[in-house]
Amino acid sequence: MRLANKTCVITAAAQGIGYATALAFAQEGAHVIATDINLDGLKQLQTFSDRIDIELLDVTKAEQSTELARNYPQTDVLFNCAGWVPTGNILACYEEQWQHAFKINVDSMYYMIRAFLPQLLLRPNSSIINMSSAASSIKGVTDRFAYSATKAAVLGMTKSIAADYMAQGLRCNAICPGTIESPSLRQRIEQQAQLEHRSSDEIYQQFVARQPMGRIGRAEEVAALAVYLASDESAFTTGTFNYIDGGWTN
Repeated sequence: MRLANKTCVITAAAQGIGYATALAFAQEGAHVIATDINLDGLKQLQTFSDRIDIELLDVTKAEQSTELARNYPQTDVLFNCAGWVPTGNILACYEEQWQHAFKINVDSMYYMIRAFLPQLLLRPNSSIINMSSAASSIKGVTDRFAYSATKAAVLGMTKSIAADYMAQGLRCNAICPGTIESPSLRQRIEQQAQLEHRSSDEIYQQFVARQPMGRIGRAEEVAALAVYLASDESAFTTGTFNYIDGGWTN
């Protein structure tokens, strides 16, 4: 098993990519600390494996990140998966949305990495994985102004941490998905359908149409990439942006 004897902390593990990754990490032998604000989702996740412990965590609260790191001082892998997808262009992005987007998508990673970094540096072949997006500095996407700005910031953070700590054995990489099937995606589709007075299926097909492979990605596919980046198989990989977008950025 590729993650045997590793302790892995995952944020936003109650659904979507975080949920799929928690299961994949556990299947590969890791001790998984699955965190989220959604306790019901975490409890459901925990029923699948005795390798998964759950913790309530609001990633926007620095003190909670610090406490979590104190409770799990032997962590080998940190997967910053929490995020929020606000829609709209700059004129539709009021200051409240702008600040909230950075709080969830960027500040949360700052808090988590600051909290866990000292112990990660003491572990052999430790790894930080940051969730970014193809919609960032990689690709311009309409009506994703605040989201793209935050995910571009994540890429800059990833490069900086990789450069600062690679000589000490810590790796830091980013995952940049395209459109992935998830409860979050379905929620955005429903909201867009209501706003535009169109059917949910029509909006869904719109998302499919922009994927060159002709389909939406699966959370399990992103989880498989996260397993690789968490494992010692990727020991020579740091500071990278890993596209998993069905050719969207090709």
